Amino acid sequence: MSFGWCPCFYVWLFLLLFSRLQVSCKVSAPSHLQAIAGQPFMIGCNITIGTGQSLSQVRWLDARDRTILSYLADEPAKATESKRVELATFHSHTSAIRIKKAATQDEGCYRCIFDVYPTGQQEGRTCLSVLARVVLEGNKTVVSGKDATLTCHYALAEKAEQVLWKKTAEQGDTTTVASYIKQDHVPRVEDPFRGHVTLSRSLNRTQLYLRPVSTEDEGCYTCEFHTYPEGSISATACLSVYVLPKPEVTHVIVSPGVVEVNCTAVSRPASRISWNVEGDNDTMGPSVSSYFEQGDGTTMVVSSILVQERLLVDKTVVCRAHHQGLKAAVSVAVNKVKRSHIILVIMMFIVAVLLLCLCVCVNKRSPC
Repeated sequence: MSFGWCPCFYVWLFLLLFSRLQVSCKVSAPSHLQAIAGQPFMIGCNITIGTGQSLSQVRWLDARDRTILSYLADEPAKATESKRVELATFHSHTSAIRIKKAATQDEGCYRCIFDVYPTGQQEGRTCLSVLARVVLEGNKTVVSGKDATLTCHYALAEKAEQVLWKKTAEQGDTTTVASYIKQDHVPRVEDPFRGHVTLSRSLNRTQLYLRPVSTEDEGCYTCEFHTYPEGSISATACLSVYVLPKPEVTHVIVSPGVVEVNCTAVSRPASRISWNVEGDNDTMGPSVSSYFEQGDGTTMVVSSILVQERLLVDKTVVCRAHHQGLKAAVSVAVNKVKRSHIILVIMMFIVAVLLLCLCVCVNKRSPC
């Protein structure tokens, strides 16, 4: 009796194992992914299909169980897409969608559903979180006395609770400059910067205004966003302040027939002074430069040359101040300064003569 059912048992066992092989579909998908706001992003699933099974349709559902993309396995080119999502790739048993521009509304768990015959639906699940980088416009260089604006972008303003602007000086000291909290609606500027610094009312495109800029404003500025649930994220850029040179020329007789010509330029950073003298053979040697650090962060450069006295009348002696904040050097001619004095004296003499003539004419008509 026992030998009668044994063959049937083995047949049943074989059929059971074969049926298990048939339903061995498996969908693999990453459990969690992160996308950058404003950038395109892809989510993909892969399905393994057993012998005797076939894939008929693929559907993608968003976090609200809405179908955002679907297509027949043999006609992926006819995929039904949404405005924000498109079919990125379909190769064999792999399906991937592309979110054209990631935003907060795209956060949530996505399901890829494969309709397999005869097994039925098989699905994978991937949860997506959207992050944003803080983008601070690059390092800036501003001329002292001008206005400066530092701009910082954060694409997910709805996640931001507060933005802080901090300044790190060259010595390494960090101080809070200004802040804006969503609940307050009014930016706060710290005491040392009031009347000089203002902050925009925004958690998306925050702007720090410095009006006007001084050498004390030089340093590195950090915009720091406090967000939920990511926490604190920030970016840093540095501000350099230039003081442009305004060279001045003086000269003094140091011995009979020899004049010392001095050119002085105060700037930040230090200027480089050069000379242009007609007839270089008439100079008494190379120029000598001295550097003097000033209390406001500028540097005074004094360049001196010795020339023959007749040069100041016969030829042109030019001082040129070179600075990295200028496209061209600033020039001052020594002889032009002297000639301007002569012209002023001549004009005063002419005016005096005219007044004298006028007085003589008046006296002739009526006695004083």
